Amino acid sequence: MKHGLALLTLALVTVSANAQEVYPSRPITMIVPFPPGGVADITGRPTAAALEKILKQPVTIANRPGAGGKVGNAAVANAKPDGYTIMMALSSVSVLPEADKLFDLKPAYTLDQLAPIALITADPVILVTHPSLPVKTLPELVALARAKSGQLSFSTSGVYGALHLPMEMFLHAFKLKMRAVHSTGGGPAITMVLGGHVEMTVGGPASISAQINAGKLRPIVSWGAKRHEAFPAVPTFKELGHDVEYYIWAGMFAPKATPDAVLKTLRDATKKAVEDADFRTTMARVNSPVQYLDAPEFARYWAADAKRLGEVVKTIGKVEEQK
Repeated sequence: MKHGLALLTLALVTVSANAQEVYPSRPITMIVPFPPGGVADITGRPTAAALEKILKQPVTIANRPGAGGKVGNAAVANAKPDGYTIMMALSSVSVLPEADKLFDLKPAYTLDQLAPIALITADPVILVTHPSLPVKTLPELVALARAKSGQLSFSTSGVYGALHLPMEMFLHAFKLKMRAVHSTGGGPAITMVLGGHVEMTVGGPASISAQINAGKLRPIVSWGAKRHEAFPAVPTFKELGHDVEYYIWAGMFAPKATPDAVLKTLRDATKKAVEDADFRTTMARVNSPVQYLDAPEFARYWAADAKRLGEVVKTIGKVEEQK
């Protein structure tokens, strides 16, 4: 009898162990640290849909906005490292811990708590204004900002977030003063401009293309090294003689201690997902071409970008949130 129970116990343990080795065996949550309507959300949803086809499990988007992305980033950094919680993050993921240090705050998370899976997109941001603002070029905007120092306003996705930092780079380079109005993400930031609550904002092509094409937003200048192919009439800071460059990228991450085998499954699935016809069509529709990099290449890209943006944060210094 004891022998039989021992065999039964061994069999159950073996079955349990085998079940644990099968990944994924249940739904996956992809956290987007922003509300719907911004670059992370617009990129995350078609990516999740493509992953579902490959992994044969639901991949559910969970929007976790707050503090310019800090809330969602920290949630993933501290999540159980089992592959069932992943994240579509923006370039601001690198900036927020550095910004916390400026204010002598303990960072909500550190970069070494995250494991890169893949880079999905990387686009220069574009400054857009409400059509009622009487400017059509960068020199005209700079002249108006100087004439109305501190009176013009812009919306952001949060303090030191993916839309705030490039604007501070611009203001710092031109020694301008404007009023920042912070929201919880790119979608709400765009809504503020459309509603006439602020004069301008910054956005990635994925989140502003439709509004530009509809004439509801006016593009002024791009932070790219060269003009964006979808907006060939929009000049860059670089070509206008100013060393201001910034890209809003969207990349997938998992908690650092996620097992290598699980990370490989996610990496392999993502590589296939970015080739999915529906995914490609969706990203092309929002003028955000795929810039896929697998984990090793993405890790190098991320490290270099984080170092560069960290220096930008130090150069700009403390930016107090206006109440």
